Amino acid sequence: MTEHEIHVATPDGPFAAFVVEPAKSGPAPAIVVIQEIFGINANIRSIARLYAAQGYLAIAPDLFWRQEPGIQLTDQSEAEWARAFELFKGFDVPKGVEDIQATINHIRKDPRCNGKVGAVGFCLGGLLAYLTAAHTDIDASVGYYGVGIETKLDDAKTITKPLLLHIAALDSYCPPAAQQAISTAFAGSNLIQVQIHADVDHGFARIGGQHYDKAATERAYGQTLDVFKKALA
Repeated sequence: MTEHEIHVATPDGPFAAFVVEPAKSGPAPAIVVIQEIFGINANIRSIARLYAAQGYLAIAPDLFWRQEPGIQLTDQSEAEWARAFELFKGFDVPKGVEDIQATINHIRKDPRCNGKVGAVGFCLGGLLAYLTAAHTDIDASVGYYGVGIETKLDDAKTITKPLLLHIAALDSYCPPAAQQAISTAFAGSNLIQVQIHADVDHGFARIGGQHYDKAATERAYGQTLDVFKKALA
């Protein structure tokens, strides 16, 4: 695998994105890896590498570029958490979705891409993955422990491609009432799956994080790959 940084053009200016190319030659499907509130940090870069190892062309756009380009935080100190929440509160969600569409457009034109593009996001990125399914031309989306999806259920009316939502049963950012609202809204849908992972908390797939759970992470990853294999073939 090889990795490098590229720049994606928008009407507001360019922003950086981290790209990991798969080892195999020939055009491949692409995966947009949508960040948490910590920026394109080591964890998000490792996730991009994980998908590249599966044969996908992975790209992680720097969605905080309008506030602080290139920021990389961890969840290991109070100061970093405070800064992460500042960035989260100042984040323009509609502009973020526009930047994801710009990323999709850019990677689709890349000769290493076969034209199919999926998205996977975490936390803030989990919400954005949901909105990406509703408001972009993505081919499939997966969101992990998205925050605030229950307030935007009407957006699902425009979803026409597969969407998988991973929810942590113990997630205080998505409490039981929100989980029930999401599950009820999408019950019986042929396009939208909701997986509630028992006994795990928000951030269960963040390796090295306080709530990391290896078994749940591997289970969710397998379910995610199933969605991408079917939708991006």
